Amino acid sequence: MWRAVGLRELLNLGVVIARGDLQRYARGQDGFTARFEQRLARLVGVRHALTVNSGSNALIAALAAAGIGPGDEVLVPAYTWVSTALAPLAVGAVPVLVNIDESLTIDPQDIERKITPFTRAIVPVHMQNAVCNMDAVMAIARRHRLLVIEDACQAVGVRYKDRRVGGIGDLGVFSFNQHKNMSAGEGGAVLTNDDRWFERARMFHDPGAFIRGHAPTDEPLFSALNCRVSELTGAVLHAQLGRLEPMLNTLRARYPGVAKLFAGQPHCRPSPHNDPENAVALSVLFDDPQEAKAFGQTRGAGRLIDTGRHVFTNWEAVLSKRWFHDRMNPHRWAPREVHYRAEDYQTTLDILARTCRVSLGARYPAPVMLLQKETLRAAIARRSAQREGALA
Repeated sequence: MWRAVGLRELLNLGVVIARGDLQRYARGQDGFTARFEQRLARLVGVRHALTVNSGSNALIAALAAAGIGPGDEVLVPAYTWVSTALAPLAVGAVPVLVNIDESLTIDPQDIERKITPFTRAIVPVHMQNAVCNMDAVMAIARRHRLLVIEDACQAVGVRYKDRRVGGIGDLGVFSFNQHKNMSAGEGGAVLTNDDRWFERARMFHDPGAFIRGHAPTDEPLFSALNCRVSELTGAVLHAQLGRLEPMLNTLRARYPGVAKLFAGQPHCRPSPHNDPENAVALSVLFDDPQEAKAFGQTRGAGRLIDTGRHVFTNWEAVLSKRWFHDRMNPHRWAPREVHYRAEDYQTTLDILARTCRVSLGARYPAPVMLLQKETLRAAIARRSAQREGALA
């Protein structure tokens, strides 16, 4: 059976505790955190990776590193964890919501509709391991001279065509909280190929950056936050990285067999995927929201409209336009009023109401996965019989 945490993590933690050096910079490039960053950068195919204490702070650090700030608008999907929309506010910018398409990721056509003279960046989100149409997103960004900050918090290690997500945009971010592909309980990372943005992210995440012995830089030092991790977090992540590819391979191998259960069904179908060859996540799109609601009660499934703060209608802190201090509220200095009207995002709400996530069981052994498939097959047959009975 797949284990998310085990002996490797325990051994690494034991080494750190035995050394007594719990601070990430105590052992320089020989520490677990530094070595994890080097391995992560190689895996994703970027020059730089910086470990921070959460995916939320990784987003904020990436925006700050890229110079996003007051007066700027940042395009974010209306279906994502709420932090994606809160991060622009943290640097003084304003989030502008964009509809998703049936792939459950940001709709390139709606991106085009939401661009204004004040737009500075796009944040495509690879939701629940389903990848965005990055070819389209990058083409739009280049055409309009926008930055792309890739939110791959829910898709660590996943591929889009011949590249890893998080390494396609100008900057990328990961999360390592309890529910992600890799977990240290909490944690995150900023990834980029740009030397200057990396220096700025490193400054932003550590107010003591100027005493760490980093290579000299021409980037002026600026006031910063403390988003560092401890060496304990780095030790766990260093062990976790070895578990990532086998887990993704398991999901990739299981996708075709489970997707086949829904292919050809009269009232539902697998959600479209922007790279089916590398699919490691499965969702099912129903014709009728009530069908999706009923199927969502099946073990191993869940309707997406019911996933709390992943749905923009539940983002009270964003929709209310309140900030911790009114004079610091980014909406006060925004060049135009940005509206968050539910009627503008009915496309997103309709898709979420008709879509169910189906677990591929990364942590299930093969026999349990077979039982899961039988459960899904029975649920499909039951819903079909109920529908036929209702029509009779």
